[in-house]
Amino acid sequence: MSAVRATVRRLQSISPTTRSFLTMIAFISPWLIGFLWFFIYPTVSSLYYSFTQYNVLQPPTWVGARNYVDLTQDRRFWNSLSNTVFYTTISVPLNVTLAFTLAFILNREIPGRPLLRTLVYIPVVVPITATAMIWMWLFNTNWGMLNNLLALVGIKGPAWLGSPTWSKPSLILMQTWLIGTQILIFLAALQDVPRALYEAAMIDGAGAFQILCKVTIPMVTPAVLFNLLTGLIGAFQVFASAWIMTSGGPLRSTEFYVYYLYNNGFRFFKMGYASAMAWILFGVVLIVSAITFGTSARWVYYGSGE
Repeated sequence: MSAVRATVRRLQSISPTTRSFLTMIAFISPWLIGFLWFFIYPTVSSLYYSFTQYNVLQPPTWVGARNYVDLTQDRRFWNSLSNTVFYTTISVPLNVTLAFTLAFILNREIPGRPLLRTLVYIPVVVPITATAMIWMWLFNTNWGMLNNLLALVGIKGPAWLGSPTWSKPSLILMQTWLIGTQILIFLAALQDVPRALYEAAMIDGAGAFQILCKVTIPMVTPAVLFNLLTGLIGAFQVFASAWIMTSGGPLRSTEFYVYYLYNNGFRFFKMGYASAMAWILFGVVLIVSAITFGTSARWVYYGSGE
């Protein structure tokens, strides 16, 4: 009983500021423990494993920078990086442009606008496995819908997923099906453009195309930047579509970076090698994101003269 009284007296002697701080820590402790255990610990561990030879079944052995040196001599590493850069370079600008175009159309007074807005977002909530299966059927060489439509106009369709030339464009085409979130972001930005700017432009005699280029696009550039950055980060991590639809083929034409990283870690049990790849990917994404964000001051308008 005396120990309880002593504890109570100690708590009462704590200053209100310290008591408030301890109360805050108590409330956020579940999140804090989860953050430390599921984010900080795996991140630090992967950095350590990247300097080791680790096959999961045996304790890691320190090898220094050998994993990073071996990666520079790994043809499959360079092939996967090349595939990913190609995919990102084509997919991201295409998706951003298409998303803005559809958002611009859906922002106008057109029949069935609420239904159309719903339809463009539905693919986002469909599981990626189901989406991949649907597109595998569309891309089928013999009885797929795409080749059947091309046959109606006398064009022999390509092998799509079965061709090294068409495999990456096929996955890029499939990705355009999943831009519903980007469309919603552009829609929100378009609806935030002050109507007074359009009225002033029309009074000055500006045409529809001039209003688009001089008013609409500059005012939604923050949304363009956001979609561009998130698109770049997502494209560098492309994995599920290649894993489900092509298994990295044909001839490793869709063996993207994260797919090769996954194979090293969970098929070949080269966890140290895979960790080194993960940190290289982190560096590449960080540099690309920093360059994109750094150059944004030249073309992004935030409405405050900055």
